[in-house]
Amino acid sequence: MSAQQTPEQEPQYRWVIVIASAVMLAVSMGMMVNGTSVFLIPLNEAFGWDRGAVSLINFYGLLGLAFGGIVMGRIADRASVRHITLFGATVLGLCILAASRANQLWQFYILFFLGGFFGAASLFTPLITNVGVWFKRGVGVAIGIASAGQALGQGLVPYGLAILIGLMGWRDALTTMGGVMLLVLIPLALLIRRPAAHEQPKSLAGDPIPDQPTVPLSPTLVTIWMSAAVLFCCFCMSVPLMHLVPLIQDRGFSLEEAGSVVFIMLLVAIVGRIAFGRLADMVGAVRAYWIASCWQTVLILFFLQMETLNGFYIFAMIYGFGYAGVMTTLLVCVRVMVPVSRRASSLGFVMMFAYLGHAIGGYQGGFFFDWTGNYSLSYTNAALAGVVNLIIVGALYITINRRRLTQPLTATVAS
Repeated sequence: MSAQQTPEQEPQYRWVIVIASAVMLAVSMGMMVNGTSVFLIPLNEAFGWDRGAVSLINFYGLLGLAFGGIVMGRIADRASVRHITLFGATVLGLCILAASRANQLWQFYILFFLGGFFGAASLFTPLITNVGVWFKRGVGVAIGIASAGQALGQGLVPYGLAILIGLMGWRDALTTMGGVMLLVLIPLALLIRRPAAHEQPKSLAGDPIPDQPTVPLSPTLVTIWMSAAVLFCCFCMSVPLMHLVPLIQDRGFSLEEAGSVVFIMLLVAIVGRIAFGRLADMVGAVRAYWIASCWQTVLILFFLQMETLNGFYIFAMIYGFGYAGVMTTLLVCVRVMVPVSRRASSLGFVMMFAYLGHAIGGYQGGFFFDWTGNYSLSYTNAALAGVVNLIIVGALYITINRRRLTQPLTATVAS
C-alpha cells in the first residue's frame, strides 16, 4: 500500500495552528527584528545618541533572540509548546512596556536583550517547529503562510509605530506596542498545542508516515552548514530592514512616508513567502533557498540609486517579493533535512546564527553611516555577505547531489 496520504487525512486544527502562529510571529517579530528602525532618528533627536549607538538596541535584542533560540529550541523538543509560548508572550510584552520608560541606552540594551532571549526566542522556534509537526504534505506552503505573518509584522509594526510616534511621541508608541503584545499574544498562545496521538497523520494503510530527513547528510552537518550560510544571508538582509527607513528620511521624506515604503515592501513579502514555500515543495528546499538568496543579493545595492518616493515604492515591491523567500525556504530546509526528534534544537541553533548575522549587519549599517556620512559602504558590505552565502549554499547543493550518486534516496530535497 502506498505511503502517500490525502490532505483530508490530516487534522483540520492544523490551520488554526498556522493562523495563530502567523499572527503571533507578526506581532512579536515585527517589533524585534526591525521595529526599532523607526526609533533611530526620534531617539537621536530626544537624547543626541548617534545611529550606531541606537542600532545597538536592535543588536542586543537580536543577540538575545539568537542565544535564547538555542535554549528554547532544546526545551521545545521536550516541553509543552503552549507553556513556552505563554511564557514568551508575557515576557516580551512586559519588556517593551518597561522600555517605554527607559532613559539610558544601557536600559534599552538590557530590556531588548531580555525580551529577545526569554520572549521572542520562546515564540519563533517553538511556533515554526510546531507548524512543521502538524503537516506532512505541503509543509512548504504551511511554513510559508506562518512566516508570511512575520513578513506582515515586519512591515505593519514599523509603519504603525511611525504613525504612533507622530501622534503621541516615541514613549507612548512603545507603551501602546507593549499593551498590544500582551492583549494579542497571550490569548493566541492558549490555542497552540501539538497534535494528539490520534491526530497524527497516517498513510492510507493506517500506518504512521515516516518523518526522516531526505538528504544523505548527518543532522549535525546540516545544522552547521545552514548556520554558516544564514549568518551571511541575514547580514545581507538586515541592512535594508534596519536602515531603509532612515535612508529614505535622508532623501527628505517624512518618517511616515519612509515607514510606508517598508510596509509596502513587506506586504508584498507576504505573497513572496507563500510563493517560495510552494517553490520549495516543487523544486526542493535548498534550490529554492539559493534562488531567494540570489534575488536579495543582486538587488540590494539598487536601494542606493533611488531618489523619489515612487521609485522606492516600486523597487521595494520588486525586492520584497524575492527577499521574502529566504526565511521560508530556510525553515523548510531545516524541516526536511533534520529528523523530528532534533528539529527544534537544530532550528534554534541555525536561527542563533541567523539573528547574529542580523544583529551584526544592522549594527554595521549604523556604524559605517556614522563613519562615512552615507550608506554606500553599509549596503556594499551587505551585498558581499550575500555573495558568501550563495557560495556556501551552492557548495551544500553540490555535496548533496554528489552523495546521492552513491547513496540514492527515493525522496529528494535538493533536486
